[in-house]
Amino acid sequence: MTNPFPNAEVVGQAILSIVGGMEVVQSRALRILAENGITPLKADTWYPLTNLLNAFRLIFEKIGPSTVRAIGRKIPENAHFPPDVDNLEKGLRSIDVAYHMNHRGSDPIGGYHYEQSDRRSAKMVCDNPYPCDLDLGLVEAICDRYRPKDSLWVRIEHDPRSCRRRGDASCTYLITW
Repeated sequence: MTNPFPNAEVVGQAILSIVGGMEVVQSRALRILAENGITPLKADTWYPLTNLLNAFRLIFEKIGPSTVRAIGRKIPENAHFPPDVDNLEKGLRSIDVAYHMNHRGSDPIGGYHYEQSDRRSAKMVCDNPYPCDLDLGLVEAICDRYRPKDSLWVRIEHDPRSCRRRGDASCTYLITW
C-alpha cells in the first residue's frame, strides 16, 4: 500500500483502534505496531501515517481482511469524533470531520465524502490511503450506531466500479436504509 501523504501523521488515540479491533490477539497487534515504529503507543503522541499503513498491510497479509474490518468497527470507540452527532446523516458526515481531527501534516489528505442520494440512500466516497476493509468496518459501525428508528437495517455495499485495492483513487460505498 503506497502512501500519497508521506508527511502526514496520525494521533495515537486513533491507533488504539487496532488494539481494540484485535481483542483476542492484542499482544500481536502491539508487536506489529512496534515493528513499524509505533512504540510505545500513547494516546496523545503523533505517529507517521506511513508506519501505520505498513502495519495495516501486515495485518491484512498475516491475519486477514476480516481483522482489518473489525479494526474499522472499533474506530468510533477510540478516535476523536465530533460531539453533536445524533442521526445517521450526521454520523456519516462526521467520519470526515473525525478523520481530519485525527490526522495532520499533509493537505489535502483525502477523506470521507458523504453524498445523499435520496431520502433513504446515500453514498460514501473514500479517497484516503487506508484499506477499503477498514473503511467498510468504520462505515458499518456508524450505520449500526445511528440506524434510523424507522429502519430495520442499513445495507452497505462496496461499489465494484471503484476500489483502491485495484489501484483506483477511491472506494465508494452505497448505503440504503
